[in-house]
Amino acid sequence: MKIQKIETQTKKRALKTPFVTALRRVENVLFIRVKITCNQGFYAYGEAPATKAVTGEDLQSIANAIGGLQDALLGLAPGKALHVIHGSTMGSSAKAALDMAVVSLLAQQNNQTLLQYLGTKDFSPIFTDITVSLNDAEKMLADAKKAFDNGFHILKVKLGSDINHAVAVTKMICETLVDAEVLIDANQAWSLEQSLYYVEAVEGLHVSLIEQPVGADDLQSLKIITQKSTVPILADEAVFTLEDVKKVHKEGCADMINVKLMKCGGVSRAQEILEYARANNIECMLGSMLEGPVSIHAALCLAFAYRDVVKYVDLDSPLLYKKTPRVLGKFGIIRNTIQSLAGLSTYKG
Repeated sequence: MKIQKIETQTKKRALKTPFVTALRRVENVLFIRVKITCNQGFYAYGEAPATKAVTGEDLQSIANAIGGLQDALLGLAPGKALHVIHGSTMGSSAKAALDMAVVSLLAQQNNQTLLQYLGTKDFSPIFTDITVSLNDAEKMLADAKKAFDNGFHILKVKLGSDINHAVAVTKMICETLVDAEVLIDANQAWSLEQSLYYVEAVEGLHVSLIEQPVGADDLQSLKIITQKSTVPILADEAVFTLEDVKKVHKEGCADMINVKLMKCGGVSRAQEILEYARANNIECMLGSMLEGPVSIHAALCLAFAYRDVVKYVDLDSPLLYKKTPRVLGKFGIIRNTIQSLAGLSTYKG
């Protein structure tokens, strides 16, 4: 199997409502879709969204990076192509788009689905969280109640820099929805002092984790918060690569890590991180940005294959689309249940 052609397209998925965090406001999911075609009729897709606030890449830079590496990849076998991709200086999202397509080709080469290639054995349902976007407190409570009433019992609540608002929203949701599992995501919005204030203020509430309360490069503050908090601290923007994960883990900077294809560079690199987590008993979230269905497909397959270390799944992007894409039917995604089918074939459309 040799790579014969690499093509890219810009795609858009409209959202039901705006997605708002401390870092950005988004009304449409915009992403680059790459198609890699090989001889013998094999082809596969990869995707990367525009997440400049996190990875520093926009749609144009992703497309340019893929186009710039195209000549170096043509004529290569998938295994060799992976080495070239990850030996390049392109951004992590551009790498992720190419990587997930190439790994999918490796699965096809072995006459396997991606689920099979990753070693999935347990096909029982996996539950994703659902995002409650940053807004005024009453609106966030209403959104949380609506999601819970519609069967979404794991709520990922986005909070901003106003720490009093953050505390108020958390108390309102926890006290109203006593049976919900509440995950808090500050998206780097707080200082050390604010974080410690928040941790003390929500003591005793049923908050399952606090995600990336401080800046990505402020590992010392993250470590202090982790030491003082009775609620597990999840590192997100602080961990892109396996080396980042090792550093955060060895220095005790966080209790858990969020693995995202767009941060680490794709399926093969996520596998390395998840294998390290498995070997070191680190609980993970398998997360995503606002992504298209192909990249959610790939992350979902990893969530199934590594469900022993993936405690939380944050793959709700398709549930936020105005229109459900055709691929979701192949996964049997119904409400907040993500359920694979044993006969699932590699996504090709």
